[in-house]
Amino acid sequence: MSGNLAIGIDLGGTNLRAALVTRDGTVIKKKKEPTPERILDSLFALSESFFSEDVAGIGLGVAGLIDRKSGIMINSPNIPVLNGINLLNEVQAKFNIPVFIENDANAAALGEKWIGAGREFSDFVLFTLGTGIGGGIIKDNRLLSVAAEVGHMTIHTNGQKCFCGNSGCLETCASARAMVSKVISALEEGRESMLRQLHEGNIYKLTAEDIFRISFEGDSLAREMLKDAGRCLGIGIANIINILSPQAIVLAGGLTGAWDIYIREAIKEASKRAFQGLFERVKIIPSLLGDDAGVIGSAGLVFHRFEEI
Repeated sequence: MSGNLAIGIDLGGTNLRAALVTRDGTVIKKKKEPTPERILDSLFALSESFFSEDVAGIGLGVAGLIDRKSGIMINSPNIPVLNGINLLNEVQAKFNIPVFIENDANAAALGEKWIGAGREFSDFVLFTLGTGIGGGIIKDNRLLSVAAEVGHMTIHTNGQKCFCGNSGCLETCASARAMVSKVISALEEGRESMLRQLHEGNIYKLTAEDIFRISFEGDSLAREMLKDAGRCLGIGIANIINILSPQAIVLAGGLTGAWDIYIREAIKEASKRAFQGLFERVKIIPSLLGDDAGVIGSAGLVFHRFEEI
């Protein structure tokens, strides 16, 4: 494949990221903007700003379920405007170079395997913890070509309705969106919390970052919500450990900022629910690439796809 560079796109429910990446995984330059309404126009503009004759291809990491052969978005719970759109064809027609598409969390897993926290493991599962919850699986040093929608495993049989159409998904109790929603509901019911003092008292502007920050000041509601979400995540992690027995669980995304409460609670819960022999051999570790995992992994689709890394 000619060209020493690739454009990596990470299209999530909250942000659209793009980067120009070399064959060794080095990010030369990158850009980020909130996920816009006119997604294709922004995607084209970002890609065009990085385009040159040395670009070998474009990798798209997109939140949702994808038909990899056709490039059609089957279901994107967090970006429903994409449902039914053939992103692969649209981008290929615009730039006339090879284009590859993958679920965003799968792409992030590829990035972590390539140059991140997964380099030393032949088998690991990545959880992306943000607005929603995604997953990617590396097996025998290769990205596993499966949906890996870990955020949509059922945790509570009579739980909240999820954007995917199911009820009681991991995402409905452990994601940033779920956490914020539950905090707002508690405040509407009259719970006391320092969170009421933020955003000039407008509780509907609260974010997961607000909850983290206030939890470190000892706020009981913020800490309770983080621990509840962490226990829910721990159930999901235990399920994955019991099914796949990976060498590692790699945790990525904004929610890892609350590691000392949210993640520690998840690890404690997973230790109770997973087979002891399996839990003892698994390492639960943070991502090394942070927000760049998705764009690096998407660029890696151009250079590696499902090859051994």
